[in-house]
Amino acid sequence: MAKTSPAQFIREVRQEANKVTWPTRKETGITTMMVFLMVFVAAIFFFLVDNVASGAIKLILGIGS
Repeated sequence: MAKTSPAQFIREVRQEANKVTWPTRKETGITTMMVFLMVFVAAIFFFLVDNVASGAIKLILGIGS
């Protein structure tokens, strides 16, 4: 395995970083809002599933009439 100097390593990292396609501010904002929306939808879904499961268990076990 070839050893590289720290300066060579930094140059190679900068070259690779220049190849990256960075998102625009608008793309970042849209993606962020989509993440928040999906988190909200997942939270509502799991809240409903938890309530249904809790009700079913209480009905089966006959507790909390």
